Formats: sequence, C-alpha cells, structure tokens
Amino acid sequence: MEVRISTGDLRRHKDRALALTFFEGEQIPKGMAKEVDSMLTGAISKLRKTGDFDGKKGQQAVLYPDHGFNFERLILVGLGKKSAFNLDIIRQSAGQSISVAKKFKLNSLTFALPENLPGKYTAPDISTALTEGAILGDYYMGDYKTVENETKPLISFTIFDMDSKRKPALEKGRSLGEVTSWACNLARDWINLPGNVLTPTRLAEEAKKYALKYNIKHTALSPGEISKLKMGGLLGVALGSEEPCRFIILEYKGGKTSQAPIVLVGKGVTFDSGGISIKPADKMEEMKGDMSGAAAVIAATLAIARLKLPVNVVTLVPTTENLLSGASMKPGDILTALNGKTIEVINTDAEGRLILADALSYASRFKPKAVIDLATLTGACIVALGHVRAGLMGNDQKLMDRIKNAAEKTAEQVWQLPMDDEYKERIKSDIADVKNSGGRPGGTVVAAKFLEMFVDYPSWAHLDIAAMDLEFNGKPYIPKGGTGFGTRLLIQLLRDW
Repeated sequence: MEVRISTGDLRRHKDRALALTFFEGEQIPKGMAKEVDSMLTGAISKLRKTGDFDGKKGQQAVLYPDHGFNFERLILVGLGKKSAFNLDIIRQSAGQSISVAKKFKLNSLTFALPENLPGKYTAPDISTALTEGAILGDYYMGDYKTVENETKPLISFTIFDMDSKRKPALEKGRSLGEVTSWACNLARDWINLPGNVLTPTRLAEEAKKYALKYNIKHTALSPGEISKLKMGGLLGVALGSEEPCRFIILEYKGGKTSQAPIVLVGKGVTFDSGGISIKPADKMEEMKGDMSGAAAVIAATLAIARLKLPVNVVTLVPTTENLLSGASMKPGDILTALNGKTIEVINTDAEGRLILADALSYASRFKPKAVIDLATLTGACIVALGHVRAGLMGNDQKLMDRIKNAAEKTAEQVWQLPMDDEYKERIKSDIADVKNSGGRPGGTVVAAKFLEMFVDYPSWAHLDIAAMDLEFNGKPYIPKGGTGFGTRLLIQLLRDW
C-alpha cells in the first residue's frame, strides 16, 4: 500500500471513498467535517440525530452521496468518548476504515485528518498513527492462496488535511509510520510462514538479506561453530531435528564507538512439537509461530537501521526446531550451557529457556548497556494475563519502566510480574545447577527466574509474549495470524532512548 499526504481544497480531491471521524455525543466540529456535511445538505447531521450513528468507539456507517460529490462513499467512524481518547484509537479508526473499504472491494481510500482532538498530539503523531493503522490493517498473507484473494490489499491510502502548512509535518509522521509498520508486517510474514518453509536456515538467510541491504553486520553460526562455543542448551534442543540450528548475530552501529550496545534477544524456535514431552495435537500447527520473539527483534533492528537511530544495537537469535527422533534430548538429560552451568531437563517442551540461556550468556560478551529478550515462553502467561498483555520481568526497574512507557505509546500492552527469589526454589535440582521446569504454579515467573541465572549484567528485561504472538479473531489493525507484537514497541523504546 502507498500512503500519501494531500492538502488543500477538498472539493478538488477525488477518491473511491472518504473516511471521517467523530467523537461520541459531540456536535459536528468546524472544519472539514462541517464542510462535508454542508456539501451533503446536512446528511451527516440527520444521521446523527436519528441515533443510528452517535460516534461510539468503533461504530461505523456508510453514506452514498449524490452526484456532484467527489467520493462514491462516505465512511463515518466513531472515536468514542473524547475523555478516553489516545493515539491508538486513531490507529484503530484507520484500520476500521480499511476493513470497510475492503468489504466494498475498493482499491483506494482518503482519510480526513481527525479534527478537534484533545491533548497535545502533534500532526506527525497523528499522521504516524494513521499510517500504521492503515498499513497494518491492510496486511494479508496470501502467499499460498491459489484462488483469487477477495480481500486484496488497497493500492493507496491518502491522509487529507485542508491546512497546506501542515503538510511537511504530516509527511514526517507518514515516513516514520511506513517504517514501523513495514517492520511489523515483515515480522508477521515470518511468523505466518509454515515451518517447512521458514526453517532455522531460512530465517538466517532472511536476516542476512535485509542486513546487507541496510548495512548491518551479520553472522550466522553453524552447528559446528555453536558446538565450539559449547552452547549446550541450543544444541540439546536441536538434537531431534534434521534441520541444522543457527545462532544469528546482527550488529547495528549507529552510535559512538565507545557507546555500550543495547542487546535484543529473540527466541527462534521455528516449530515446536514439544519434543519427547510432546504437545497435544490440537492447535499444534500454531507452533510455527514459536519464533515470534526472533521475528520481532530482527525486524525491529532493521527498522532501527532504516531510521538511522544514533544507538548501537546487537541482536541475538538462537534458532532451531524442537522435534522428536531417536536423537532427541530426553527428560532427565543434563545439558551444559555456554556459561558452564548445568541444566537438568525435566520437560523437553520447556525448550525456549534452554536456547535463551545460551543467548543471554553470550550477550555478556558485548558488555551491554541493557539486554531485552522477547520469547513465546510459557503457556502460564496466557493463563495469567489472557490475550491482552505480555508479561514483563527483569532485574532493572528503570529499564522496565522504559519498556512500559514505550508499550503505552504503541499500544502493545505489558504487565510487570514479581521476581521474588522464592520462585527460584521450584527449579532447584538434586543433580545439576538448575532444572528447566518447576511445574505449573507461577510458571511464567519461574521461567524468568531460570533465565536470570544466565544473566550477569545489571540491566535485563524479559518479555513473555506467549499470549500475544497470534490473533485469532481479527482486530481493527491486527488481522488473524501473526501479530508482530513487540516490533513497534522495541522501535519506540530505542527511539525514546
């Protein structure tokens, strides 16, 4: 989709449809909405008086103007109560207008810049949110459809404003929104690819392809090189698969040479059967998305490079399949991680923490300013928080506060969970330094306490995104399938940094 900015006289602008937004219970504001209502001889006012459209959040209505109006359809979108307004409502309204346009098989849409907004939102902020909502809402993974796609992406989305002086600011916001939504949709593509296509090797190749394009140093360690490093966690999980594992390293240097890097770590299990501790067959196909953390950190790094942010970023992705074979690791096996700590394997389906143990240990080599890992780590997080928020844990409150602030801006919500040392009691092993599972109670925090044993730096945060990697019903700008959760959050975090 191409996103454009257009300004000037609305009467000289023509498109398949025009979208207008309204707050609940308020009069039609002066400006564009008032002008359109006048052009339609009060049709909007009449509709609002009937109560059929009063601006409730997410409410939609479609009008069919008479000849003489330059748009075939007028789409009205409700923003809800002004007192509850935030920028994500703008993203949602753009996504909702895209859904309506697709329903009518339109290939283009003009969205009038919302007026009379509360707060101190700038023109770039609004333009970024509209751009993200449109591009993210227009996403569709149709690579393997052999029949005609009835929900073809739109060709263009135009943000229209009558004030020509705001055009440079709107263009600035559009440019940022294009990069952030591009990155999120790239992560979605990888998550949605089937496991027989997106293997660890293919994921490494994808990372390399884009790293070369955006001048990022790229390394993908082979099983032999991983073995020399003694990454026993990653190698142990990989034993059951014929697909070779990889350890991906991306290095973006946008800051001073002396500046300590921020390290991003992503779990990259391209398919997770559970291993010997096999998962139930029902819904196992969703486990192609067990590399959502990897997708998010790689895509965010690419966006950071495109935006030329003045920071140094290192991205680490241990990637493998977790399958069953005669060579698979077994419950009771003992693995030795990169930092020399031994791990008793209690459950082979608790594999993500094993590969992250090596990656988090490796991160110390860069003497990082901060380390942030993203992983679809525990089903317990879904039980605790539902499909609403990701779990946030760590050893540095300042870092976690930064993440929470970024999450508020991107509407990728997180919730901080406790990290009391009592949780570590559940993973004490009689025969090794630690065991990889402590059972169901407090499973999300127990998994984080396991990871903490491989962290030897003062600033680390862990995001358990197990509840957020897939969307099952479809939301205004999040279609069914992989969500790319965390991608925009990390970009925002690094921008704020």
